[in-house]
Amino acid sequence: MPRPRPRRLQHIQGIGVDQMGNLADASDRDYLRLENLDVDIPPDPDAVAYTEQALHLDGCNSYLPFTGKAHLRDVAAKHVTQISGVEYSGERNCTIAAGGLSGILNVLLATIEEGDEVIITDPIYRGLINRVLLAGGVPKFVPFTFQPGGEWKLDGHALRSAITDRTTAMLLMSPSMPTGGYFDQDDWHLVSELCVSHDLLLILDSAMERLVFDNRPIVHPASFPGMAERTVTVGSSAKELRMIGWRVGWIVAPEALMGDIAAVSMANVVVPVGIAQEAVAIALERSAVTMPQYVTELQARRDLIVEELAGLPVAVPAGGWSLLIRVSDFGIDGDTASKRLLDQGICATSMAGWGGAQAGQYIRFVFSNEPLDRLRGIGAKVRRALGVL
Repeated sequence: MPRPRPRRLQHIQGIGVDQMGNLADASDRDYLRLENLDVDIPPDPDAVAYTEQALHLDGCNSYLPFTGKAHLRDVAAKHVTQISGVEYSGERNCTIAAGGLSGILNVLLATIEEGDEVIITDPIYRGLINRVLLAGGVPKFVPFTFQPGGEWKLDGHALRSAITDRTTAMLLMSPSMPTGGYFDQDDWHLVSELCVSHDLLLILDSAMERLVFDNRPIVHPASFPGMAERTVTVGSSAKELRMIGWRVGWIVAPEALMGDIAAVSMANVVVPVGIAQEAVAIALERSAVTMPQYVTELQARRDLIVEELAGLPVAVPAGGWSLLIRVSDFGIDGDTASKRLLDQGICATSMAGWGGAQAGQYIRFVFSNEPLDRLRGIGAKVRRALGVL
């Protein structure tokens, strides 16, 4: 008899990306790789050079300090201070994680009880849902909505209605993954109003917060009245710094929460990758200079795909690395669309499980890993897959 599955895993689902990637890797066909959140734009060369040096430094081959290198903690705290306007200290308000998602799980484990409801948007990255579940929380979905050819909009009424006496936190991301949905000033004002009035914690996944298009402002919720003491910011080297393989993230939070967060971090991974931390600090310090050209390239890719798919039920992302197409308009689900797209040379992931019951009606295209010249002509391939040519 097989061993029973632990209760905490009963609702854990895969994200589908690995399955599509394995199919593409096993084929000799030159697929457009739109399934995975990789990036073809290299990291800051200074950060790469320091990583090579760090291989030979004894201080980088160490368990200590458990909460992360002091310089990186200072740089991360300063970074969040500059964006939010809230004063943070590397010593008092920051601990380093083995990647952003590890940081999210550590924060959830340190702050919520089993059975607590955690509000997240819908659609949303399946990995965030899984981490809420692993921590014993109950995901409470609030929809992002769109009209074809338009942007995602937060359903403010649904957000208000989602809060119950079991709700203890919101886990939000802007731009959100996989939608590219963006929280504007009014959205964050509503979030802050509800968090303060209901005494909720806000866990901010800031992995893409500066990857915004069309000159949108970057709005940090900790800047709103009453939010500095209840906002936990989790950042990552992966998306903004293009340092996926370095596996470094940071958690910046009110001092009152840091003891528990640090304790969970040490009980979980002990310490993030030593040879990577200083390199990430260098890249983060220099990112104000290196970011604009990178964002410009991402926006150009978004614009090209949106133009190629004009007239189809596409939701236009305000930022990030990906966009969604609502394939249910053609009488199929995301899994079926994914198979048809493979026949057209496109590897893309169904969003089944990436939110509530409606998530499976979408397919996701990631545009961070394919240059403009390879993306041209995608519209005809998609239309053939959807049977609209």
